[in-house]
Amino acid sequence: MAEIEIDGTPADPARLAALGLLNYGHFTTLRVEAGRVRGLELHLDRLVRDCRTLFAAELDRAAVRERIRAVLPADGAPVIVRVTVYDPALGLERPAAPAPLRTRATVYRRELPEVKHVGLFGLVHHRRLAQLAGYDDVLLTDEHGLVSEGATWNVGFLAGDRLVWPEGPSLPGVTEALLAGAYGGPQSREPVRVAELGRFDAAFAVNAGVGPRPLAAVDSTAFDPAHPRLAELRAAYLGIAADEL
Repeated sequence: MAEIEIDGTPADPARLAALGLLNYGHFTTLRVEAGRVRGLELHLDRLVRDCRTLFAAELDRAAVRERIRAVLPADGAPVIVRVTVYDPALGLERPAAPAPLRTRATVYRRELPEVKHVGLFGLVHHRRLAQLAGYDDVLLTDEHGLVSEGATWNVGFLAGDRLVWPEGPSLPGVTEALLAGAYGGPQSREPVRVAELGRFDAAFAVNAGVGPRPLAAVDSTAFDPAHPRLAELRAAYLGIAADEL
């Protein structure tokens, strides 16, 4: 039977939530027999190295060894121990919803992008790198610069009153579909390249959490967060009737 501790105390749902919801962290698995581990220093090296990579933090090797010793059976029976390092305070939230997003284009494609699956490690990692560089979030593209989606949102672009959804592998978002049905102006789905974003007047992110939210920029390409069509989109979204549970 698996036993889980966090920093020496039994795990509780609240402290496991970040790991369960984000899946962002790193680990090593080792076999302990009579208090001894083959390749212990290599396991510790891995944990220290990966902690620097994911969290820019130094891991206390002595504390890790102490935590492992504390969970070993008294009779020295062989056990498999998994040491996982993650940040319980890490969340999936972005900056406060009213503010337009400054995004960085990032070459990345989710596995099975058409599925809203729980494999968020890559997205969280790229978002974290973008935020460390001064951006709010990431806009995902392929290796040729074709836009697909945001980290946890769909994206739309406006050229005048024409709404353009990028054509590419992405999650078929529920809120995207609702907004597409509610918008009264012309719209299309077509290839959108990062190098050609200057042809659009405005852009927005959209998901179920906040509805449409303006983008201020993608890299050095700025958009008008006060474009009048954005207000129309917001009004159209708020006008969609909600279903009773």
